[in-house]
Amino acid sequence: MIALLLAQTIAITGGTVHTVSGTPIEHATVLVKDGVIVAVGADVAVPAGARVIDARGKVVTPGLFNGGTQLGLTEISAVQSNNEGSLSDNEVAASFNVAAGINPASQLIPVTRVEGITTTLSAPDGGLISGQAVVIDLAGETVADMLVARSAAMVANIAAKGAGGGSRAGVIARLRRVLDDAREYQRRRGDYQRAQIQPLAAAAADLQALQPVLAGTLPLVIRADRNSDIQAALDLAAEYKLRLIIADGAEAWMLADRLAAAHVPVILSPLTNIPSYDALGARYGNAGLLARAGVRIALTVGGDGSHNSRLVRQEAGNAVSYGMAWDEALRAVTLTPAEIYGLGARYGSLEKGKVANIVVWSGDPFEFSTRVEAVLIRGQEIPLTSRQTELRERYRTLPPAY
Repeated sequence: MIALLLAQTIAITGGTVHTVSGTPIEHATVLVKDGVIVAVGADVAVPAGARVIDARGKVVTPGLFNGGTQLGLTEISAVQSNNEGSLSDNEVAASFNVAAGINPASQLIPVTRVEGITTTLSAPDGGLISGQAVVIDLAGETVADMLVARSAAMVANIAAKGAGGGSRAGVIARLRRVLDDAREYQRRRGDYQRAQIQPLAAAAADLQALQPVLAGTLPLVIRADRNSDIQAALDLAAEYKLRLIIADGAEAWMLADRLAAAHVPVILSPLTNIPSYDALGARYGNAGLLARAGVRIALTVGGDGSHNSRLVRQEAGNAVSYGMAWDEALRAVTLTPAEIYGLGARYGSLEKGKVANIVVWSGDPFEFSTRVEAVLIRGQEIPLTSRQTELRERYRTLPPAY
């Protein structure tokens, strides 16, 4: 495991630095001290004794941020004992926080970080209100070492299947009743404790956990693909004044102007294009169309929320090939996810004072042939090894007996 100790001074020199918050800087230096970026520019002096990483001819970016995974929660999805991301048969689980279920020893974490991903949202799944998601850095021996935000978002699912089946109208009505009862609980807490109130739609702990959502201090991520489901989520957010984030969003491009006007970001996989009953309008150009309309986009990987988290840069490259601007795609896997989860002041770009999560690439990070040359997490250089690389080295050359 990687212990996050106070890092030495590190200078990454000579590369093309994509700060994300500004224009690229050629032949630049990124100076890191004690886990924080202290200087970025073409004229930064390298102090004596600093560890120098030569990035000449290479590309330097912030560490990638995958904004929608179950990394650290699911090791083998087909084995129930390996799934820590949901509460069985619990339709409303707002008080459920996945932090305690994160496994720092997960073999999928090093597999992901050697591909340049340094930070992820790890989210619960299942039910109508799945629970609270956390943001983690992909290094550390304990959950406390890894945690960036213990409660980054509340997660809900309004698709009929995701909420236990039944009518879509019934699902929205159920969610509205839970939110109404959370308000009622807050107003009449004393009556609730004296059992002088009608039965409410969820347990007290869950109604209490929804208070930051109703106050607008905690975003509500609603998973929805269908155009009509996304419209229902937007209507709900307007009614209750919620900080809404749409996840999945296969048909979100159809509502690009409305999403932009409402300042609602979307977390999506650009490679979701196979039509389904919930997403007949799925298309490769989804991310590009939304970005051009002014919608903030964060990219993730469709399907398995753990094993394929490492592929987010390929998703970004495909988004570019289908109309998303290169700079927008880089922002969608760095600064935008940091911003929508309230971490933009510390994460997502290469600026003085920000956490030193940095990747050095052999070339364009969205090109398939590009290699990761170095990864820093909180200013600590991370070995580019994983179970996969160790197995590759072990079996690269067969012993003489073979």
